[in-house]
Amino acid sequence: MTRTTKGYILGAVAAVSYGTNPLFAVPLYEMGMGVSSVLFYRYLFATLILGAIMLLRGDSFRLARRDLPLMVLLGIFFAMSSVLLFEAYKYMDVGLASTLLFVEPVFIALILWIFFHERISMWTIVSIAICLTGVVFLCNPGEGAHVTATGATLVILSSLAYAIYMVMINKSRIRRLSGSTLTFYSLLFGMIVFAVRTNGFTEVQPVPSGLLPWACIAGISIVPTIVSLMTVAVSIQCIGSVPVSILGALEPITGVMFGVALFGEILTVRASIGIVLIILAVIVLILSGRRHEKSAA
Repeated sequence: MTRTTKGYILGAVAAVSYGTNPLFAVPLYEMGMGVSSVLFYRYLFATLILGAIMLLRGDSFRLARRDLPLMVLLGIFFAMSSVLLFEAYKYMDVGLASTLLFVEPVFIALILWIFFHERISMWTIVSIAICLTGVVFLCNPGEGAHVTATGATLVILSSLAYAIYMVMINKSRIRRLSGSTLTFYSLLFGMIVFAVRTNGFTEVQPVPSGLLPWACIAGISIVPTIVSLMTVAVSIQCIGSVPVSILGALEPITGVMFGVALFGEILTVRASIGIVLIILAVIVLILSGRRHEKSAA
């Protein structure tokens, strides 16, 4: 398996796993837990689980002192992206929220162009255009769907925070860290955000009694957190931020599927067209990547 192929596969895994967020978060909201408490447990248990895995595998926890400030920023941006997205779930359908998050490739392309003077290939531009067209259809899904301006704004800000996170990994010396080490410290330092939001963790709500809430806590700590973060970090190192962000189109599709199947959201004709366009964009990206790889060979 080539490095490029590995990057595309891991990018797809990262997107689908991150798209499971509402599957675990929404039931906890319905049990009375707030966003900050849900995310506190998500980050806490994810950090502990990943730390245990790293110890068993003998992975390094080493972080150079000069990398500490940058790593703290990474953790804060990732945590803020989570907070804003989870808040948005209160104001709009989870499938549409996951879809709107996909304005992220535009932010990444603009950041790379403005601050790093990078050129974007024509195929990447085509892929972004197709994806954004799909997003437009999903943002105007027709009668029965629920979208508010507050929800849309929160998702856009979440997308911007995550775009900055991805570019920082790709364009800084942090990219030399292993996926597990990068993920561990992103989670650990992301706890700073929840310390502030819960007044030093004093306002964190207890997990409701029963198997379901603890299963949701375990699920949200592992699938959309550890799995997604580790795979996206390695994928960015293999193929770069923009391709990974476009592969993230699989995330809103996952969100829409859960919204329809589990939360009673309506899948309209417009939404279906948007999903097809997003899948088409991913196919264009993968084919163009293989073509570039063959040309380089």
